[in-house]
Amino acid sequence: MPKSEPFERHADRYDDWFEANPDAYRSEVEALRRLLPEPGFGVEIGVGSGRFASPLGMQVGVDPASEMLAHARDRGIDVVKGVAEALPFPADTFDTALIVTTICFVDDISRTITEARRVLRPDGSLVIGYIDEDSPVGRRYREEKDDNPFYRDAEFVSTDELVDKLEGAGFSDFEFVQTIYQWPTEINGLEPIDEGYGEGSFVGIEAVR
Repeated sequence: MPKSEPFERHADRYDDWFEANPDAYRSEVEALRRLLPEPGFGVEIGVGSGRFASPLGMQVGVDPASEMLAHARDRGIDVVKGVAEALPFPADTFDTALIVTTICFVDDISRTITEARRVLRPDGSLVIGYIDEDSPVGRRYREEKDDNPFYRDAEFVSTDELVDKLEGAGFSDFEFVQTIYQWPTEINGLEPIDEGYGEGSFVGIEAVR
């Protein structure tokens, strides 16, 4: 999976971003927490270093990058190597599936969403957190992607496009939160966390199977 290669090579650099931008990170976690008050038995798809799975109560994490999985394991996550488009779990396994800052790196967004729905129990929730491509941060990431080893091959998506794909996969009952109104390095303190989307650069969607 070519898009995972930078995460194998630069796992420590990826993880260090959260230490360098603690208030941006905290704002994203708290925004998603509003959609996840009681996650039950949860999996993060594209768990990375476990920076979201751990504070948000996900017990299991799947990722194609071994170096990332090592970090997530250190944060107490039960890790499994695999890809989002072919999850190594039986149907109807989880109460919650979480995908954070990963949807732009998968090879097939529609297949990823379909697989997430497959492994969810009836009435289970899929929560996706991402940088909206139409937002100020999203536009800047796209402009500078050639200079960033992580975003060089990323395919950013808008909220409207993502909702269309979720509806096409059979999800419904959407809830939205948004945060990150400044460039991450300029944030000092917790960013506002609001309902909806269209203003904040980081958007969270909850969708029900």
